[in-house]
Parts: sequence; C-alpha cells; structure tokens
Amino acid sequence: MPAPSSPWVVHKFGGSSVADADCFRRVAAILESQPAGRLGVVLSACKGVTDALLALISQAESQDPAHRRGLESLRSRHAAIAEALLPADAARLYLAGFDRDCHDLEGILHTVQLTRSAARNVVDLITGYGEIWSTRLFREFYERQSQRPGEVRWIDAREAVVVEWGPLGPAVQWPESRERLQRLVPADFTGTLIITGFIASDRRGVPTTLGRNGSDFSGSIFGALLDAAAIHIWTDVDGVLSADPRRVPDAQVIDSLSYNEAMELAYFGAKVIHPQTMAPAVGREIPIWIRNTFAPAHPATLICARPESQLAVKGITTIENIALINLEGAGMIGVPGTAHRLFGALREEGVSVILISQGSSEHSICCAVPLEQAQRAAAVVRAAFARELEDGQIQSVEIDSELAILAVVGDGMAGIPGIAGKVFDALGSASVNVRAIAQGASERNISVVVPRKATTRALRAVHASFYLSPHTLSIGVIGPGTVGRVLLDQLASQSERLRRDFKLDLRVRGILSSKKMLLCEKGVDLANWQGEFDAATTPADLAKFVEYVGADYLPHRVIIDCTASGDVAKHYAAWLAAGIHVVTPNKKANSADLPSYRALHEARRAGGSHYLYEATVGAGLPVIQTVRDLRQTGDQIASIEGIFSGTLAYLFNVYDGSREFSDIVREAKQRGYTEPDPRDDLSGMDVARKLIILGRELGMALELADVQVESLIPAGLEQGSIDEFLARLPAHDATMRRRFEAARAQGKVLRYVGRLTADGTATVGVVELDARHAFANIALTDNVVRFATARYCNNPLIVQGPGAGPEVTAGGIFGDLLRLSAYLGTRL
Repeated sequence: MPAPSSPWVVHKFGGSSVADADCFRRVAAILESQPAGRLGVVLSACKGVTDALLALISQAESQDPAHRRGLESLRSRHAAIAEALLPADAARLYLAGFDRDCHDLEGILHTVQLTRSAARNVVDLITGYGEIWSTRLFREFYERQSQRPGEVRWIDAREAVVVEWGPLGPAVQWPESRERLQRLVPADFTGTLIITGFIASDRRGVPTTLGRNGSDFSGSIFGALLDAAAIHIWTDVDGVLSADPRRVPDAQVIDSLSYNEAMELAYFGAKVIHPQTMAPAVGREIPIWIRNTFAPAHPATLICARPESQLAVKGITTIENIALINLEGAGMIGVPGTAHRLFGALREEGVSVILISQGSSEHSICCAVPLEQAQRAAAVVRAAFARELEDGQIQSVEIDSELAILAVVGDGMAGIPGIAGKVFDALGSASVNVRAIAQGASERNISVVVPRKATTRALRAVHASFYLSPHTLSIGVIGPGTVGRVLLDQLASQSERLRRDFKLDLRVRGILSSKKMLLCEKGVDLANWQGEFDAATTPADLAKFVEYVGADYLPHRVIIDCTASGDVAKHYAAWLAAGIHVVTPNKKANSADLPSYRALHEARRAGGSHYLYEATVGAGLPVIQTVRDLRQTGDQIASIEGIFSGTLAYLFNVYDGSREFSDIVREAKQRGYTEPDPRDDLSGMDVARKLIILGRELGMALELADVQVESLIPAGLEQGSIDEFLARLPAHDATMRRRFEAARAQGKVLRYVGRLTADGTATVGVVELDARHAFANIALTDNVVRFATARYCNNPLIVQGPGAGPEVTAGGIFGDLLRLSAYLGTRL
C-alpha cells in the first residue's frame, strides 16, 4: 500500500474520453496502468451531455415541451452505459439516483418554462448535472474493476472548490477551498478520488460552474489543492500539435512547451489548454501532460516551467475573422496620448484588441479586432477623434476586413537572428501579402496579419519553413508521353529519399494528357502512377486541371509542361500571374513573339512566381544556367555556338559518304532519334528557337525572323505526308553528297551549327569544320555548346553531353524542380 506521503497525480478526462461504455473501460485501463500512488481523477460529462442540458434550458425558455423528451433521451443514454458496465442491482441503484435528479430537473425546468427565463445560477445548476452523472457512474464501475490499493471515493467539487466570479472569470478562493478539501480527504488517504469537473460553488454555497473548458480548469485546481506531482489532461488528440492538422496534415506533436509558450498558442487559437486552466499549475510549477485517451502509448506533450525541447519554434497557429482598424494622419506625429485615447475609447466600448502595430513615424497606428466588432470599433474611434478628423489632422479611420492573424510561437526564437526573416521569406515565396506585423520584446511570438483566404497557404508555408513539416509542392504534370512518363518514373524513384532526407514532398496531384486527366488530393501513388492513370475516366479539361493543382490553400503550386504544344504554352503567363510556378522543356513560350515573351516575364514578376526552363536548350545540360552565371559574374559573352540538335548531330556524325543521306534519315527515324515527322528536325527551326532563347537570355530583342536558317528540307518537300517525304528524299541525295565530298577534299567535316554573336547575328545551318574542331569529335547524339567570352577567349568554355532523349530531358526537368524547391526554402 502506498505511503500516505506518496505524491498525488491528477488525471483529467474530457467528454470524448467518457462518451460511452467502451470509453469508460478505456479510462479504467489507463488508470490501472499508472504507477503506484494516489490518484485524483477529474471527469467531464459524457460527450454532448452539457450541450444537451443547455438545449433543455432553451426549450423550456421558449415553452417547447420537447425538453421532456430531451431528459428521457439523457436517461436512456446513461442507462445504456450503466447496464453495460454494472451488475443489474448496481445499475438499478445508479438509475434510481438519476431519476431523482431528473425529477428535480423537471421542477426547475418547469419554473424556467413559466418565467421564460433562466437566471445564471439556474443555468449553472442544470448544466452541472452532466459531471455528477458521469462521475457517479464511473465511481461505481471503477470500484469493482480496480486492483489499485485503497478506497475509490467520489468527490462533489461543489463541496470543495469555492470561486467568486469577476471580470476575468471565476477566481478560486484558495484558502477556503484547501480547507474544505482537507475536510473531505484526510492527509492519510491512500486511494483514488473520482472528482466532478466543471462545477464549484460560491461563498454562499450556491452551485456554479467554471465556464467552458471548466473541466480542464478543475483538473488544474485539484492538482494545486492536492499539491500534485503532475497533471495529465486526457483528450482525443496526441498532445499539442505544431499546427491545426485539418490545415497542415503533417503537423507534429510538440514534445514539450513552456507555460508561456502554451499560453501564447492558446491565445492565438491553438487547441491546447485554456490559459486560465493552466494558472493554478503555473503558480506551483506542476508539470501538465497532454495525452490521447484513445492512444495512450503515443507521444505526449509536456507543459512545464523549463522544457528541454531543442525546437526554436514550437507551433504556428491562426485566428480568423479579424479586421484591422487603421488610424492615420500627419497630426498624430509627435503628439503624446494618441494611443491612449484610441485604446481608451475601444476599452470603454468593450472592444477586444487582439494585436497592435505602429510605425516609428507615428503617422499611423492600427489594431486588430474581432470582425463582428469592427463597425462598432470604427464608429467609436471616429467619435473619439471627431475634431481631428474635421480639422484634417487625422485623414482617415479605415476598416480592413476579411483578415486573419498568423502567430509563430517559441521561446527558442529569442536572440536568434533570421527567425523573422524566415517567416517573411516563407510568406513571400507563397505569395502571401502581410498587412501588419507585431512582435513583443520577449521575442516569443511573431504575429502577422494576412488575408483570410490565404490563411491555410500561409500556415503551411511557414510551418514547412521551420521543418515542422515537409515542404509540399502541389505538382501537375501535363503530357505523360515520352518525356513525361520518364519524369514520373524518376520522381517515383527519388520521392521517398527526398522526403526522408530533406523533408521535401513532391506531391503529384494531377496528370493530364490530351484526352483525360487524373486528379488526386493526397497525391498520385507514383509507384503505380501508370495504373492509376490508365484507370482514370475524367475527360481532359486544362482549366479545371490547373484550378485543382493550383488550389489556393497549398503554398507552392507547380505545373510541369512536358509537351511541345504552343496552345499549352500560351497559358503560362496566366498561371505565373496567379502565383503558380512553371517548369518546362517546351520551347514555344520562350521563342514566341517578343511582346508575348515580355508579357510572360512581366506576369512572372507580378505573380512572384518562378519560371524554369533549363531543359529547353540542351535537355539536361547546364546551358542556360551557364549563360546566367557568366553574365551575373560580369563576363562578356562574345559568341555562343554549338550543335544544338541531337538528331542533326547523329545525321552528320554517321554520314560518311558510304551511305546516302536519305538512308541515314530513315534509320534515325526508325531508331526514334527524330521527331515523328523528321522535317521538324531538318527544318532547323528547333535550333533557331534555341538560339532565340539564348539570345533573349543575353538581353537581345530577337525574333524568329531575325535568325538566318538553312533548312535541310529540299524545296517542294515541305508539304505532304511523312511517307511521301521519305519516299521522295533520295532524289536529293546528290546535293548533300557534293557538299560532303567538297568538305572531305579539304580535310573538313560537315556539321549543323547554330551561332549567336554579341551584335545579335544569329545563324543556323551546315558548316565545314576542321577535323580537329571540338564539334567534329563528339558522340553520335551529343550536343556541344562553345562559349567565347572575355574570360574564356583563348580557350573557350565548352559544355558537352547528351542533348536529347527522354532520360536526360526528364533529368533536366527534375533538376529544375529541385532548384525551385531550393528557391522556396528546401535545404538540399
């Protein structure tokens, strides 16, 4: 048997923890698993009972006879639990007491019905029955089940806890309450107390309640009265979460919080524990554990004076339905007492001020208030400053509604540079506008006011920026064909590693082909994407696809266009302007007419989005990045020239005069080295588009018409079917043969080269090169790009490698996607 001096441990169980007979059994099992010692067990009413009792009062006030049926329903529910848990005799005894309570309630409700009004003390009396019923029933059940030593005693908190209601709510009268409890529970008591939560009495002995969250408050009060070693609050979640899991599915259980951190999170809307509830425990530094009744072995959250958590930021939470009241005017500058007048007026009107922000110029001051109080608050402020408004000393009193407050909380933020920067960087990357900012000198809380419609996006972005959850990119892949299929397979092979090692969640939420689309809220199973896509039946709809992938509540949205479609590329500007990032190997947008190109990049700037297109030139080769690096470091690029087509590289590498050029074209098509129509390669327009892209990267105002292109399509074969083209091509072999022989006679080779010079000259065509030239000695389908610059003048910089093929092109797209992730805050 535990010694009388063994410490008390208080356990409080909420309504969801005692909802039915199975829940009662679960609570009993939890108590039985506790170490030896004295237990105080505080219970709420069974789930929904307090609300049902309040409904009875409303029905009686409106003279609705349905309150009688409500009482019968409450009896039936408790009878079902009692009959499931207790022997028949014990159940009948319990229900006899329940019936006496119902008889009393009938009389009280009849009085309410006659007067059509229930005084506060009457409401408190009626609503307090729920805890009486649940604790009496549990005491009867647990006494029969418990193997713990000592008595199981029922305590009516109205006989122990004395409170007086004031402006700040119920204030515990500690000396009187402690004295009363000592009379009820002697010092040598060694058993278990089953205690009613929520209810108390005033100094006159009149029953009252502790308000909403009152049972949690009861747990803390009895923890203090019993000098408990710990308080355990049992609920239906795994401790305190780093964010609302309905908005941030990857929210984590916070291992430990200080009392101050918990109060900050609770004030700003987190479902933690009410600050008032903690007060008795805080004063005596009693640790509070938040645990899950339905998963008692899961991690829990410890709230204590000196937590040992290594996390700088503990949680991110929000308050919605906020409005800003902004007082602005030059007459405020340097005038003392303006803030006092503003907040005094709001106080007198009973308006709650949630957040205050003022610039050092004193030109304006704003405060956040509940949206429902905004009009009243503005009217009060205008009245308080009526003379200044009339004289023009104050220009305006404005309301900005449809806002929310996002709060970042953590004791570890104090003194650490860069925390605020990370918050604002995350919000900026997610295209969330910040309307007002507040931070206390303790540096425990950074609060920002953001548009209400962007609340979820802001919450997810900031949460991920502190590695409390993975950085999630909502991805839509357009074109699951040759390149898109390989990209999806590459994503499948790396997604688990990226999530594990870098907390990067590349979530493909949509795949679109020309005929149908697959949409998946939680992300496509990349290991089986082909099977899921084959089974999809939704007709293709580009607008709906982009709307789905670009859902506003997701912080980072990406469209990957793996097509060569000009029609798809025309939508890039609208997507970028809407804050949706674009990654693509499609050359059409960047080589479109110059006004469209400029509008595209203006849309990108306006939307604060990213547009990545490395794979448009050289597939996976770092060609565009090399151009940017050279320019941004101050190098002067004199010329860029290269073999930019893997198809044409193959044709001229293989063509050695032993076979006709038309045969090699046909063979290349059979091997898949050309486009379905080889004329798309032979025209030289693909190379010309790549030169346009590079020229525009250099700041040149180039149009396709400015590029001198030598087409390899013989005159007269531009039109007609592919088969007809291939059939008629041999008739023109002699022309290519003569050019080859002439070059060979001079010890040279033929190559199809694109060249761009600093003066804007752009040419594409067949050239003769020395056999020792860098372009003369490359692998069959390689691209090679030669940069002549002020730094690389005697020995030009060369980038060489496979410049075509689905694997390397998909790899280039994947690389851009990872670069985008880094821009958005992922540490790779």
